[in-house]
Amino acid sequence: MTRFALTVVRHGETRFNKEKIIQGQVDEPLSETGFKQAAAAGVFLNNVKFTHVFSSDLMRTKQTVHGILEKSKVCKDLTVKYDSRLRERKYGVAEGRALSELRAMAKAAGEECPMFTPPGGETLDQVKMRGKDFFDILCQLILQEAGQNEQFSQGAPSNCLETSLAEIFPLGKTCGSESNSDSSTPGLAASVLVVSHGAYMKSLFNYFLTDLKCSLPSTLNKSEFMSVSPNTGISLFIVNFEKGREVKPTIQCVCMYLQDHLNGGTETR
Repeated sequence: MTRFALTVVRHGETRFNKEKIIQGQVDEPLSETGFKQAAAAGVFLNNVKFTHVFSSDLMRTKQTVHGILEKSKVCKDLTVKYDSRLRERKYGVAEGRALSELRAMAKAAGEECPMFTPPGGETLDQVKMRGKDFFDILCQLILQEAGQNEQFSQGAPSNCLETSLAEIFPLGKTCGSESNSDSSTPGLAASVLVVSHGAYMKSLFNYFLTDLKCSLPSTLNKSEFMSVSPNTGISLFIVNFEKGREVKPTIQCVCMYLQDHLNGGTETR
């Protein structure tokens, strides 16, 4: 079995977010609040040992991932791989316009958001395929690296990856976590950080739930799982690959849209 952790963070607040303007792929920077949120997320994650970092190539995600890594005590100098497949959904003519205008456009077309696709925008299926493509390539990368490094199977460096996550995430509450205490269960082969966007993340998580049958913690229902992440909301998944070719991974959701770094609370979803 090969296991890896996937931590997904939404970018910090922008002026468009605050004013409820459709952002899409408009390259809007973080607001002052957004920079503070990114720094707070960085402090929260500062002891987590990430092995790979990916980010959308838009400015707000670049600034967010920089704010997170700047606070890291263990992977400050890790190279970020910017990937256009992690970009927000493209909203075409609706970009830069108020959310209320998008809803009016959808109503005029006899449809509802988010199913409605504005002229020049991406369909939900197109966004889903971008997410699936990124995730498939990521899995191939981790499996290839794990195969090249026998040390992973012995748990030497991987135990510290899991330990660093367990300090702040409820790993013990993960569905099927009983097996995690089994000595036959290997440590994590990698710990991946991804910084992306609200609608994109919702689409990716829908793929996890619908296509890959992602298991949810008992404290989380499907409607909460399919809501849109708040700015710098943090979600954690454990991805498992059994031995064998062309087998879909199993995914366990540890927590969704964690906001402890913003409100100082301990409640997780």
